Formats: sequence, C-alpha cells, structure tokens
Amino acid sequence: MSAPQHEVAVIGAGPAGLCVAAELRRLGIDVAIYERRPSAEPGSRAIGVHPPALAALEASGATERMLAEAARIPRGIARTREGRVLGEVRFDSGRRRFPFVAAVPQATTEAALAFGAPTPIRDAEVRRLAPHGTGAILRVRVGGAETEVRARAVVMAAGAEARSLLLPVARLRGREYGDRYLMTDLRHAPGQPEDLAIITLDAAGVVESFPLGYGGRRLVAWDGPLDGPGPGGHRGSGSRAALDPDLDAAARAERLRVAVAERSGERELADRIETASGFGIRRALLPRMRSGALFVIGDAAHEVSPIGGQGMNLGLLDAVTLAPALASWLRRGAGDTEAERALERWERRRLASARTAARLAGLNTSLGRARSPRSHRMLAAGIGAVAGGPVTRIAARAYTMGFDRHAA
Repeated sequence: MSAPQHEVAVIGAGPAGLCVAAELRRLGIDVAIYERRPSAEPGSRAIGVHPPALAALEASGATERMLAEAARIPRGIARTREGRVLGEVRFDSGRRRFPFVAAVPQATTEAALAFGAPTPIRDAEVRRLAPHGTGAILRVRVGGAETEVRARAVVMAAGAEARSLLLPVARLRGREYGDRYLMTDLRHAPGQPEDLAIITLDAAGVVESFPLGYGGRRLVAWDGPLDGPGPGGHRGSGSRAALDPDLDAAARAERLRVAVAERSGERELADRIETASGFGIRRALLPRMRSGALFVIGDAAHEVSPIGGQGMNLGLLDAVTLAPALASWLRRGAGDTEAERALERWERRRLASARTAARLAGLNTSLGRARSPRSHRMLAAGIGAVAGGPVTRIAARAYTMGFDRHAA
C-alpha cells in the first residue's frame, strides 16, 4: 500500500493548527491534520481574542462565528483592594475595526476555526519527522498501526510537547517562571459588569477578573512562587496549591476563594467558586520558525506567559499569515525567488512579534507578584501617576497586541 501523500501535513489540531489548515484549504491546498489527542477537548483554556486576530480571521467567517458567543470587553481597570481605581485602559478609542477584546471559550474558538478545515485524524502520534527531497516524511502511529505520510510541507502546531520532533534543528531559548496561579470559570456572576476587565493589584498578589459570555466570569489569582514564600509567608505553598495533582480539589478551590475575597473584597463572587485548577508559566522562543519545508507556529515556536492573553493570538496570527505565503510557495515551487522572500518576511515579522509579546507578558507577570507593603504602595503610586494621556494609549495598544508586526 502506498504512503498517503498531501501538499501539507499539519501536526496539531489546536487553534493554530485548525486555523492554518482551514486557511490553506480555503486557498485550494490539500491538507491533512494529525492530532495526538483522541478527543476534541481543548488542550488549554485561552479565552481572549484580540483585535488583530479578529481582523485577520474576518475574511474566513471565523470572527463572526466567535463573536456570536463572545463577551465584548471594551475597557479594563487596575484597582486596589479598597476599590480605588489606579488607571483605566480603553480598547474602544481610535478607529479600530474591532474596538474590544472578545472573551470566548476555547472550545467555541476551535469550532469557529475548524469550519472548512479537514477533519483531524485523531489518536495519531507523529513519532518521526525527516526531510525527504523537497518535502518531508512523517512516521505516524494511528491507533495501534504505524504508517508513513509524505508531504510537500509540514506545519508543526502541536505545542510545546512536540518540540522533540524538531531536534536537533530547534535550539530553544527559554526559562521556567517560578510563578504559579489558580483559576476558575464561573457560569454566573450576578452584579458583575459584563463589559469590564478588572485587575486588582494587592500586596499578596494579583487577582484578575474577566467577563465571559452569558454573564459568566473568569477569575485568576497569583498563588506564589515555585520555591519561596507564597501568599501568607508559607514556603512552597503556592507550588503545592496550584500544581500538586494529589492536593484535595476542595482545598485548591478554598485557597482561590480566600485569595479573591481578601485581595479584591469581592466576597459574594468568591463564595461562588466551587472548583479551581492551577498552572505555571514558561517563556520559550525558537530562533527560527522555518527549516526548508518545515514550518513551526504557535506554542511549538513560542511560549509566553498567559498573563495578558497573547499566546493563542500569536499562534492565530502565525497561522493566518503563513497560509497565503505557503500556498504561493507550493504553487510556484521551492526555488521561486518571490515566494521565498515572502516566507522570509513572514518568519522575520513573526519572530519579532513573538519577542515583543514575550517582553510584554513578562512585564505583566512581574506586576502581578506579591511584594512587600512598601513596594506595593510604591507600585500603586507609580501606576496612578502615569495613568492617563499617552501612557494609557500605549498600554491599550500593548495589551491588545497593537505592536504585533501583522496588526492591521
């Protein structure tokens, strides 16, 4: 039996993989998607879709499908535990096509992106990836059987866990952050503003509160460093609460309830917390996103702190901007000068965008850590002093990925 052959093989059926596959098929390119997960359950829980991504996805209809279930957030505030507003950032100023951040469950985002994409081949583990002529050969185990797949181009969009396939090409530049967080999604949050993101800066660590569609709310709280005193001064408590899979789920939820109630003063909101999950963060950037017929996008190419919500958007912009350049390269042939230059520009601009996003995400992370009362007062005073005017406009642009090299 001959090996399956495709113009493009996409590895990974997360948002970036679905997006690039759908865009390529829309351009008339034969695509197959291979996904290790046996089901379509989201691998992460990113919710924020920023204006540049909404604009880039509009032509495919994905934006309209997402907005049908999204909460639209035109502004955000930073405040203290006592409720004093330190500053406001508006996303609806200026002449923007989409003057808001769309808060959408990732399952909804993936369904919107998958429209028009080929059905992923699931329970498919790519075990080996090797160049072959002007394309590549993949060794894929589907169920219990291993098969060989040939493709003219491969797009790696399977996230950080798939980077081993890129070795020794991938020379990863990265670091593990010590910060740990607790998070929950509330289906109902009565009395909460449906169009406002609220960041409470407290000496014990940040609490973030974002609207979700249909009156829900996402809550995120800093929960201490990996090694060192967590909130309350207990060494290592943050690491155990956020990440230990053996920790009692009720204890994790209780810890988040206490953080929300004590740091933000929102005790009624805190009382609604029934479950909580924990996560840590990493920063990882590949120096290249292309090697011959292999292209790397999304978290496989760059991981940034989720605080600020830019990671998924980076991957979506990688995907939607790669598709037309890759389609042209496939049609013109690998040696075509114009097609090669278009891909070089794509890679250069995406790498620059990832570096910018990583720096901004690192800044957001540092602002949310616990600090001494004196340092916290100095931070609050500093934010209050610069709030307003051009600083606020720059902050709004930074938060909504306005510095991305493909921002419209």
